[in-house]
Amino acid sequence: MTPDQRLEIAVDIAHEAGRMIVKARERQSFGHRYKHGHELVTDTDIEVDTRIGERLEQHFAGEARLSEELAPDRQVLASPQALWVVDPIDGTVNFAHGLRHVAVSIGWAHQGRTRLGVVHAPFLGETFTALEGCGAWCNGQAIQASPNSDMAHALVGTGFPYRREDRPPLIRRLTAILSHCQDVRRNGSAALDLCDVACGRLDAYYESVSPWDCAAGWLIAREAGARTGHLYPPPAGIPEDLCGEHLLVTCSELHAGLADLLRRADAGEIER
Repeated sequence: MTPDQRLEIAVDIAHEAGRMIVKARERQSFGHRYKHGHELVTDTDIEVDTRIGERLEQHFAGEARLSEELAPDRQVLASPQALWVVDPIDGTVNFAHGLRHVAVSIGWAHQGRTRLGVVHAPFLGETFTALEGCGAWCNGQAIQASPNSDMAHALVGTGFPYRREDRPPLIRRLTAILSHCQDVRRNGSAALDLCDVACGRLDAYYESVSPWDCAAGWLIAREAGARTGHLYPPPAGIPEDLCGEHLLVTCSELHAGLADLLRRADAGEIER
């Protein structure tokens, strides 16, 4: 099967998932619970994830899948074989609260490299796509990362972990960004933050997330001309494309400066 055919099927699956999400929101019929005591999961997350899995197995039988909702096994990240990385609802809290920054994220990796990415935002009416080496698009139109080279004018996206006790160390990073950049946005969907960097709405994005949050958006940003990387080397055995820890994705001219700023913030060396 050609990459274009894979992408076409993945887009169709994402659109079906998006329709399920919209219907669930309209009906307000979904239940919810908290896994690990702090992370919201709705019935719709499970239903959409199940349907995506069924569709992927129908078209790509036997290919491995890493998904947030159905018994994730991160050991498959190190496999050189084909791997689908799926987040059925990126922005579950937004979904449950009636906010619009919600996305279906579907990435496909082979030999540790993300080759295909789809991020579909059903409430925003936008579908971001990318194929490795072919560029990135939003609703079929080519997109490009911002040309900004001035950190003082940079609009930066980020997010915070669910566990409150994990948040205080990140305040140093936030303070550094607010002291040296234009402003910060926290939209609640890592996949859409990455796509916003891809189309120039944000100049940069940093956060630590899970692979299913970022696999598709990472490729979309890179194919749009953004520079993708990590503040610190990924753990041994985890491919860079599938590591969600300490992400830094920026328009190309800002990457080195922002990386230095954030590392100095981690070390407590920032001068206001």
